[in-house]
Amino acid sequence: MCRNLALVLGDQLDQSSAVFDGFDTDQDVIWMAEVAEESTHVWTHKARIVLFLSAMRHFRDHLINDGFTVDYQEISEKKKPQEPMSLAAALKASLSRFKKKGSKPERLICVEPGEWRVRAALEEAAKNAGIPLEVRPDRHFFTTVDDFSEHAAGRKQLRLEFFYRPLRERFNVLMDDGEPVGGQWNYDAENRGSFGKSGPEKLRPPKRFKPDALTRTVIDLVSKRFQKHPGSLEQFDWPVTKKDARAALRDFIAYRLSHFGVYQDAIWTGEPWLYHSRLSVALNLKLLDPRDVIAAAENAYREGSAPLAATEGFIRQILGWREYVRGIYWRFMPEYAQRNTLGADQPLPGFYWTGETDMNCLKDALGQTLEYGYAHHIQRLMVTGLFAMMYGVKPEDIHKWYLAVYVDAVEWVELPNTIGMSQFADGGVMASKPYCATGAYIDRMSNACKTCRYKPKVAHGPDACPFTTLYWDFLARHEKLLKKNPRMSMQLRNLGRKDTSDLKKIRRQAEKLRTS
Repeated sequence: MCRNLALVLGDQLDQSSAVFDGFDTDQDVIWMAEVAEESTHVWTHKARIVLFLSAMRHFRDHLINDGFTVDYQEISEKKKPQEPMSLAAALKASLSRFKKKGSKPERLICVEPGEWRVRAALEEAAKNAGIPLEVRPDRHFFTTVDDFSEHAAGRKQLRLEFFYRPLRERFNVLMDDGEPVGGQWNYDAENRGSFGKSGPEKLRPPKRFKPDALTRTVIDLVSKRFQKHPGSLEQFDWPVTKKDARAALRDFIAYRLSHFGVYQDAIWTGEPWLYHSRLSVALNLKLLDPRDVIAAAENAYREGSAPLAATEGFIRQILGWREYVRGIYWRFMPEYAQRNTLGADQPLPGFYWTGETDMNCLKDALGQTLEYGYAHHIQRLMVTGLFAMMYGVKPEDIHKWYLAVYVDAVEWVELPNTIGMSQFADGGVMASKPYCATGAYIDRMSNACKTCRYKPKVAHGPDACPFTTLYWDFLARHEKLLKKNPRMSMQLRNLGRKDTSDLKKIRRQAEKLRTS
């Protein structure tokens, strides 16, 4: 008999989750399913598929070893006619099987999904089956969706800083006697460094996790079933268990946190990791508790092994940004996904799927994305995202690309970062202005321009950097809208100083970029 069927999704691999509250191993069952639709509703990177499937299978085995009954559906190497393609279809098939055995569950239980689409599908499946669905809060996070709604009520602007500071006080993070450590809340000004001409010091590579037998089985499965999907599996080394995730955290704290702050916005070609943590994967699959991550970082500062600016900057990404972005997602979905304030309508350039472009910065960011399923946050915001926004890519298209190609992408965190922060498609709900810049910014923060055939300061002609061309064209196309934003006044004054004939050449070249 089955009293409760507890639904565990692929990004909820945490045995302390609320779905296990009151679980009785004698009469309750865990339900998990691998379904093709989760890999095909966007054209998903092979490494992302392997990560989710391998982590799910490891978690399943861990639960079984702990005495849980797990009803688990594995995807096959080849599509079978009877194989359910969607999560809702898989659940329907399972419930039908339970019913035939005379053990129809009395109740379905799940923790809040990380995607609107998935929640709606589970609710519909439960309704059709005539079984009540209990959705429990996700206590992986410090705050609840209701907490954010309460914070947002009556506010015209939802800025991170005003959400983050009360959380520091509430959870006593980097606080001394009720005041922020060091006397400041934010050390952004100290965290914008770039590397000198010689580049970063000799870098210690992050800890790698060699695929075990189970992961190798999944790699083989994905190579066959999803062979036409983008990306490589040659370098797959992500943590897929809680033990591995904790080892990855220790490695970051010991060897990269101290330099993370000052260089968090820097880029160096051929160096995908630099001083970044690589922990978003483990956090987003719930293999790591953010409380443990923050405690480890603060401990490093208190013990003198990491500077305050680096520690605060890192903690703000977790206690601040993750919580804030999740709040934005659930407050405005599903309408938020369709926002397009700038009226962008261009298709995503094909080279985003191949990495074949003469622009060094994009070639490097796209190349490592396809190889590893990873690029750090400044590459996503100020290289791939910046180009897409100024080019005029339809926000839905670039959103689907980000969701597809990055191993750490779950929609609650990816969508607001793309629609709001990267593309300014929400009209300023998240960002106070569009993040637009010429190639000179990339030249200042990286070495990519040094060997690029384009010149970052040239706006038109055969040597013109496409970023610079598109920057001036972006300002000209959206001048009327941007004039309403006081933070854009200096950039628009610079636009006003442009010679008319010069601007015409720039805009013609921008149009040529879009049609070539």
